[in-house]
Amino acid sequence: MHFIAAINVRFKKSVLEPQGAAIQLALEETGHKGIGLIRVGKHIEIDVEADSEEDALKKIESISEELLYNPVMEVCEISISEKK
Repeated sequence: MHFIAAINVRFKKSVLEPQGAAIQLALEETGHKGIGLIRVGKHIEIDVEADSEEDALKKIESISEELLYNPVMEVCEISISEKK
């Protein structure tokens, strides 16, 4: 079976995120008011072949922990759906 994994990675709130801060500053400087904290992250999609959704999730969790994010500084959210 084929599944699509959607992985969202972003810095933990306790970690200074300079790209988000730069966007926030630029928005303020161009007159945009009422903009709060901005956080920038990564969205990754992976086509994965597995026997079940559970197996696909296990594969993607392993890949994510090894290569896609740093658990000390980042959080990772994974969702799996069957490819149509």
